[in-house]
Amino acid sequence: MPSNALFLTAALYKFVDLPDFEALQAPLQACCEANEVKGTLLLAHEGINGTIAGPEVGIRAVLAFLRADPRLATLQHKESWSPKPPFTRMKVKLKKEIVTLRVPELDPNKTVGQYVKPADWNALLADPDVLVIDTRNDYEVAIGTFKGAVNPNLKNFVQLPAWLDAQPHLQGEAAKKTKVAMFCTGGIRCEKSTALMKMRGFDEVYHLEGGILKYLEEIPPEQSTWEGECFVFDERVSVGHGLGLGHHELCRSCRWPLSEQDKQSPNYVLGVSCDHCHDQRTPEQKEKLAERQRQVELAEARGEIHVGAKMPHHDAP
Repeated sequence: MPSNALFLTAALYKFVDLPDFEALQAPLQACCEANEVKGTLLLAHEGINGTIAGPEVGIRAVLAFLRADPRLATLQHKESWSPKPPFTRMKVKLKKEIVTLRVPELDPNKTVGQYVKPADWNALLADPDVLVIDTRNDYEVAIGTFKGAVNPNLKNFVQLPAWLDAQPHLQGEAAKKTKVAMFCTGGIRCEKSTALMKMRGFDEVYHLEGGILKYLEEIPPEQSTWEGECFVFDERVSVGHGLGLGHHELCRSCRWPLSEQDKQSPNYVLGVSCDHCHDQRTPEQKEKLAERQRQVELAEARGEIHVGAKMPHHDAP
């Protein structure tokens, strides 16, 4: 833990049959609030997914509360630290899926790809016969990915099945002998994407256990095949090797992750616009965004956190 780190972040998910998931919402929300924990947790019939942050004792209490349910006793999580609170609210949401793919017949509780430990991932990527697919969204891939990985340029995860359908080399019986390796931020999207490939008849399907975050946590930079930073769905924006804080900030208009170079653009206006959205906002919208930024700065000057109006956002996986 860094010496200036005050907030522990826990990213977690588990596919498990939760027919009573609706009844779990209120007590879980109450437990988080009682322990000063904030973030977002998604509950669905197929399991739980989310990221929470707060004081260490509070996070440990919420994790213990979850694991007290026998169905969640083996729930795993990944940890990182931050000097600032990554979230401003606590929300426990009810969903149809804990990660949306809209393939109703898919069940990751029954069939998924073969897990690959971070220590073995480099060897798999070095195999020229393996097709490596980054299953994340375009704005995530833009700031970092594994060397040689295919980028499907997804706007959101639900586009993955259509993208697979459009790849000629992945069609037909012969194609099903292709070795496919898939990865994502924390592993949850790969549970569904590899289950999808197995459902489509592919024999050898692999996925990075624990996702990019586990890889960055365990693999030292000098042995790494990761290039760039990893986007995360909270106010840290990105992390690097060792899960240390990255160097990206969010555009508060479109939520695209921006590097220092991006912020040198004449189209970048703090809190108002960037290269990705400057021509997509009306003058009225830009005026409202500028006023919101002014209120944020006034709140910061008073030592407060400005929550503000709802802004466009990326859905966490």
